[in-house]
Amino acid sequence: MNLGIIATLAYGIITLIGGIIGYVTAGSNVSLFSGSISGLLLIFAAFVQIQGETWGLILAAVVTAVLLVVFAFRLAKTRKFMPAGLMTVLGMLTLAVIVNQLTTLRS
Repeated sequence: MNLGIIATLAYGIITLIGGIIGYVTAGSNVSLFSGSISGLLLIFAAFVQIQGETWGLILAAVVTAVLLVVFAFRLAKTRKFMPAGLMTVLGMLTLAVIVNQLTTLRS
């Protein structure tokens, strides 16, 4: 299992758990649905990568990039590190690992 798979799986689990926590603490249905959908997509992408399919890595990059934009805007709006700042930093790290993995595969 390479670092791209681990990063995708970890970010997916964190996103899924974060959506559930957002629902439990703030009653946010949006957090629950968006966290669940994006988290499950990332976990699915990790399992597709394990099967050797490169499109799983591309799916992970797209979902992570979308989440990164969403959380960056939320961080700019609220100026609160939790949860938007943390998810922005984790998203940047995850996307960097995924892009690195993609460039390694293309070479």
